[in-house]
Amino acid sequence: MLTRADLQPFGTSRWVASRKSAIMMAVTSGLIKRDEALERYELTVEEYTEWERAIAKHGVHTLKTTALQRHRLL
Repeated sequence: MLTRADLQPFGTSRWVASRKSAIMMAVTSGLIKRDEALERYELTVEEYTEWERAIAKHGVHTLKTTALQRHRLL
């Protein structure tokens, strides 16, 4: 079970797949709202939407930077 204590600190700027996944799960489960995640982590709507789209289309494993770059070409 994910809790607020499991979330990255404010201002996290290095996004590895596990951190991205935790944020997406927190929003999906209702732990935090999307707008709160965007503000808390200084994410753009486009960046968040790209993560969301990648998960929907190819699964959580695509949150790795190299996978996102590879799937962008598809």
